[in-house]
Amino acid sequence: MQPLQISYRKACQMLDVSRDTLRVLILRDPTFPRPIKLGNTRQSPVFFSHSDLVEWHNKRKLPS
Repeated sequence: MQPLQISYRKACQMLDVSRDTLRVLILRDPTFPRPIKLGNTRQSPVFFSHSDLVEWHNKRKLPS
């Protein structure tokens, strides 16, 4: 069973991208799942929904 929320690092590993590339996806791709921040401070951990990332990744792989 997959976890419901995955960390920034695990998201990078899952998508096989660097932290910088993930940041660019968040900023520039409106279809990319929004991160979930746990807390109000700059150092609060950021998570992503596993199912949202899988769905986004699968849609990218579909032929146009």
